[in-house]
Amino acid sequence: MVGTAHRNTGVEGVGGGVGLTALLVAAARAIETHRHDSLARDVYAEHFVLAAPASAGWPVRVQQAPGGDANPLWGRFARYFGLRTRVLDDFLLRSVHSGARQVVLLGAGLDSRAFRLDWPPGRVIFEIDREGVLAFKHKVLGGLSATPKAARVPIPVDLRADWVGALTDAGFDTAAPSVWLAEGLLFYLPSAAETYLIDAMDRLSTAGSALAYEVKLEKNLLDYRDSPLYTATRNQIGIDLLTLFDGEPRPDSAGDLASKGWSTSVHTPFDFTRRHGRGPLPEQNDALAGNRWVFANKPRP
Repeated sequence: MVGTAHRNTGVEGVGGGVGLTALLVAAARAIETHRHDSLARDVYAEHFVLAAPASAGWPVRVQQAPGGDANPLWGRFARYFGLRTRVLDDFLLRSVHSGARQVVLLGAGLDSRAFRLDWPPGRVIFEIDREGVLAFKHKVLGGLSATPKAARVPIPVDLRADWVGALTDAGFDTAAPSVWLAEGLLFYLPSAAETYLIDAMDRLSTAGSALAYEVKLEKNLLDYRDSPLYTATRNQIGIDLLTLFDGEPRPDSAGDLASKGWSTSVHTPFDFTRRHGRGPLPEQNDALAGNRWVFANKPRP
């Protein structure tokens, strides 16, 4: 299991145990949803933001943010999360249309993909996160009478506990192709915990499975201390991401997967900005410069 050094990816007690980082991503998705050139639509996102006392005053439209798109947090950073949402949405849907029968969202947070994406028949979405997070999400979505578009199986377990056992007990089939997503998770984990997660996903995946995750290239995190993006996040909503990120040297998880027979590709977010024509581009003192999105497939024989 993930070691006890696993970091909490937010602040306990917000919205019944929901971390502030999960609410930050929800606010970014709400802002993206209301853009005229939206890359991803999540009609549930703003309801999560407004339902949690800690975030109830945050913007859910870019016009509500001081400075609008010039605001480093609610402009550039929010657009980053919007782009990430679109790219990972596309990856998940491609994977299930290529034969994956199960979707596993690790550290699912306030992800509403089970409700907002059009899944082929017969797919199952497993959402793994702490009980407080899933309870908050259930309460908000229940109040909206939201209906999932695939079989949805919430698994209330901390990643420090035996999440593998909880997943298999909940009906996960190791003989069926699956697609895994670790979105905005590995930044916060010690190196050994990341290695454990990657190994577990490989062990539980049969041929035809796929995996996507996000990492940050090794760098002294203090080098980012004065970046406009992290400074704005700290000053405007009180989240100091650099105190939450793990500063250990990172494992070469993409290389590890390749050595286990997976085909892997590693991209910068800017690759997809150029592809979609929207999203962040490189800038000076750029906190996004080290971010990488990794995609892997376990080939069929």
